[in-house]
Amino acid sequence: MRVLVVGASGLIGSAVCAKLSERGMTIVRVVRPGSTLASGGGGEVVEIDLARAVEPADWLPHLSGVAAVVNCAGTLQDGPGESTSGVHARGPSALFRACEQAGVRRVIHFSAMGVEKEQPSSFSQTKLEGDRALMARDLDWVILRPSVVLGPGAFGASALFTGLAALPVLPLMPKTGPLQVVRLEDVVRTVEIFVSPDAPARLVLEIAGPEVLSLKDVVGTYRRWLGWRSARVIRMPILLADLIYRFSDLAGGMGWRPPTRSTAQKEIARGAVGDIRPWLETTQIQPMALSEALARTPVSVQERWFAKLYLLKPVIFIILSLFWIGTGIVSLTSGYGIGVDLMQRAGADILAGPSVVAGALADILVGLAIAVRRTSRIGLYGAICLSLFYALAGTVLLPELWSEPLGPLMKIWPILALHLVALAILKER
Repeated sequence: MRVLVVGASGLIGSAVCAKLSERGMTIVRVVRPGSTLASGGGGEVVEIDLARAVEPADWLPHLSGVAAVVNCAGTLQDGPGESTSGVHARGPSALFRACEQAGVRRVIHFSAMGVEKEQPSSFSQTKLEGDRALMARDLDWVILRPSVVLGPGAFGASALFTGLAALPVLPLMPKTGPLQVVRLEDVVRTVEIFVSPDAPARLVLEIAGPEVLSLKDVVGTYRRWLGWRSARVIRMPILLADLIYRFSDLAGGMGWRPPTRSTAQKEIARGAVGDIRPWLETTQIQPMALSEALARTPVSVQERWFAKLYLLKPVIFIILSLFWIGTGIVSLTSGYGIGVDLMQRAGADILAGPSVVAGALADILVGLAIAVRRTSRIGLYGAICLSLFYALAGTVLLPELWSEPLGPLMKIWPILALHLVALAILKER
């Protein structure tokens, strides 16, 4: 059986591919251009920008011999390279029309819990549009509306809850609704059932775990799993929470994907609780409680490292970006005279001023590159090269800088180490 899986590099998509491949199915993995695929399974890999593939002709060449389609694609919020309308509605609508034309009857489509009741953001609005586009087609469709899906790996909500669990104090955002979190294993098992040609069709099912939890409960469960005692809880003031959401939107505009953007603020307020009885009756799945599922997974040092690094990552990139931009600004303003004096001591003569300006502009350029996700890797390598250049030039031209009390050259080495750490944790998935 040949199955096309859209969003194959994501949390749900990669797990679905692994499970269906394990069952002997041939998988066509559709991923975003430049995506890194998780291991597991094989088959064909197709790079398609879902937001741009808005005509059936974009999909028809990839549907030859396909018996079923599983659409796991999703994006939280509009931003550079991210379009909720394209990923949730226009692209999938074209795919569904192509399935109808190609005779691919079985389509399993992932939506989100509660979108038919409330649409507080473009995320839920476009998810509902995608659902309706599928319902309008003459296909054997199944729409799955999961709650917050948690599983292994550094993905989305799982990563956020793990990171929050590492904090000695748990800051609770205001207006967070109840959560009926569901384990990834139960979601994948559902797809495994419905991908069969003789499985029930034309169903809309809500998928969630067996217990309703608060955000505090979820984080506390992760904290106990990691082997740490309960953290003190503080209520985040509304103004501070709004500031965090706005700052996260700014980071999103620069290509990063923080889970605390304004869409999350709107969606989390309504919570994620639903009626799972039709799902249970249809599939006979017995969903696991979060604590039970985590207990089956022995915690290792890798999980503890990730938990503690998760919220340190944005701090590292903010500090490095501001460090380079700040040094450049200081060199062009209050520190300009000191810089010129150093260059003259090194024998630069009339080139002292231009050298200081050139170095300052290079610093600022590197800092801006680090701040933007698309160019961050280039910026980090540029920063490493600049640091090594400054160390070499200082050694040759002003070796006495090595013995100065403030250690301007000695401090280059911990700075280099932090850049290497940033490179190691740059990838988000």
